[in-house]
Amino acid sequence: MEKVYACLVGNWVCLNDDPECVMGGNHVNPSQWYEENAVIWSPIHREEKDTYYQLDYVKIFYHGKTYRINPIFIHQPNIHTNSFRMTLCMNEL
Repeated sequence: MEKVYACLVGNWVCLNDDPECVMGGNHVNPSQWYEENAVIWSPIHREEKDTYYQLDYVKIFYHGKTYRINPIFIHQPNIHTNSFRMTLCMNEL
């Protein structure tokens, strides 16, 4: 089981700590979301270019609240170094 962390309203939390937590359009648990392609909402055809309203995001239901965050605020611990690794890393682009 992969641990998945997210920054929700300025606080880093382990999403796996909430057994009711679900993520993405398929509403799956955090480990399953991460292991099965980590789907985000990212429109291919944008209604308007260069607009805040068309940014990529992930919906997260955590402790009874729904959050909509940019994927940059989701991390998964690197099991080899036990440090955080960004899911979206600029060096890999």
